[in-house]
Order: sequence, then structure tokens, then C-alpha cells
Amino acid sequence: MKKPIRTVLFAALVAAVAVPAFANAASTASTSTARSKLTLVAPAAPGGGWDGFAREAQQALRGDGIVNNPQVVNVPGAGGTIGLSQFVQMPGREDALLVTGGVMVGAIELGDNPETMDDVVPIARMADDFAALVVPADSEFKTLDDFIEAWKEDPGAVSIGGGSLGSIDHLLSGLLAKEVGVDPKSVNYIAYSGGGEALTSLLSHTTAAGMSGYNEVADQIESGTLRPLAISSPERLEGVDIPTFREQGYEVSMSNWRGLVAAPGISHEAKEEFIRIASEVRESEEWQDALERNSWTDSFTTGEEFERYIDKEVTIAQEIVKDLGL
Repeated sequence: MKKPIRTVLFAALVAAVAVPAFANAASTASTSTARSKLTLVAPAAPGGGWDGFAREAQQALRGDGIVNNPQVVNVPGAGGTIGLSQFVQMPGREDALLVTGGVMVGAIELGDNPETMDDVVPIARMADDFAALVVPADSEFKTLDDFIEAWKEDPGAVSIGGGSLGSIDHLLSGLLAKEVGVDPKSVNYIAYSGGGEALTSLLSHTTAAGMSGYNEVADQIESGTLRPLAISSPERLEGVDIPTFREQGYEVSMSNWRGLVAAPGISHEAKEEFIRIASEVRESEEWQDALERNSWTDSFTTGEEFERYIDKEVTIAQEIVKDLGL
């Protein structure tokens, strides 16, 4: 059950930080259609993962003429939940889609958010990104087993740096701990607001290891600055020479998936049109190029399959957040 006082305070916060550009866009909703003008709401600041995803989608929409005037609006804050809360307060919007994914699912559970994934209409899961466990090149941990052995011996002494609390990096750390017999509550996880800060901490040996999206550390891995120990994909990624947790004997896999959802209260016809638009994006040459450039895995799903996937992700996040004692 949601906490009434917290809900009121959160609603006040959303109102205070509401982005005018998105609010103004709502005034044209009655005369716009998704094909004539589509707004992609990126619930993060410019330059972040969701923003990058939205910009790639915008290029595909524009490049193939799928939508005449695709726009991206940024509504940052609280792991995407401020954007979510603002989005659901505009029911019936048939010319806007919210970018979402695994990070938002974790943030909802961690923050006891008044709005949840039940308040939006799932449209399409577009791509998966995976996290890598990395250490500095001069680390004593040469293999994943080396890291696990030291971690089990003294969890508090082996710090892991990563994204915000409730992020995929954080949840994956808890999931791995439980798998190897470490109490998730004892994980010494240090959250950073940005990838650059987390990387600096790792390279300065402030943290012993880092859990990060592969794209964020790929350059350092290639240059030899960081050593990858494992990646969270269910099987090896094409062109990425990093062993998975699973192939090393640990049944751990987690995706930082990215997808699109629509506002509550839209018509069945509008939902089907959104799915057609997402399908056309997926088939476009621009999007296929984006998948390759970003090392994203094509995980396109729609309809009931996507809805079931979200339900499963929410259940997993709830369990991990509970295990972490958060």
C-alpha cells in the first residue's frame, strides 16, 4: 500500500519541477495525431541513456518519414519516475510516448512511487543493454571467481560502484550476491549520479569493482584500462569478448531494457497505431544501425508478450529491493 503523506509530497514535487515544454505540448493534443506530430518523452537529462535512446528513435522516425515531426522532450529526475508521474497526469494523449525501461522499474519500487507501470499502456520493448562487472587493469581480481571468493570472505571490504540506488547496476549487484551466498544487505554498493564519476572512483581505487552498462565502459575495456569479469547477458554478445555470469557458473542475468509506453486512456486504435509506428522504427535502416553502434540487442516485443515481460520485471525488482533491505 502506498504511503499517503509520501504520495502527497511526491505529487507536490512533480508539480514543482514540471517541464513547461511537455505541458505546453499537451495543449495541441486534440489536433495532433501520432503520424503528424509525435512527442517522445525522455525521463532523463540530455546526454543520459534514455535521452540517447529517444534521440536514436527520433532519427529513425524522421529518417524514414515514419512520423512528420518527431520531438524529444526531457523530464529528468528520480530514476525516471518524475517523467512517469507527469506523463500519467495527461490521460488520452495520442501523440506522445514515454521512454521507459528497467531503471524506471527499479526506481518505482525503491521510491514507493504513487504511479507505477500499471498506469501506462505498454507499446513496445525495443532493445536490451547489459551490464558488465569490471575492475581496474591492475586489480588483484583476475577472474570472476577471484572477485567472488574475496566478496564472500568480507562483503563490506569489496565495494562496488555503479549507478543510482535502484538502478540495474544496483539490482544486479544484489542479485549476484544472493546467487553466491552473500547477504544482499551486506553489499557495499556505492551509488553515483553519473557514469563519469563512477569511472573516476573505480580508476582511483576508491571502489574495488564497478557494475556498469557495457557501452559506458567499452572504450576503457578496449584500451586496457579496465578488465571485464562478466557481462549480464543470457549468452555472449556478438562481437563482445566478455564471458557471461551464466557461463562461469552463476545463474545471473539482467537486462537494462528500453521500451515505449503510452498514456492511460488512449483508444484501442491509437494503441495499434503506436505499435505500427514502433514496428516501422524497428525495421528501419537507421534503427538497425543504432542497435549496432550502441551494442544494443534487438528484443522487439509488443502486445501481451511485452505486458507479461513488464509484470515479470516488476516482480523481480520487488524481490531484489526487499532482499537489499531498501
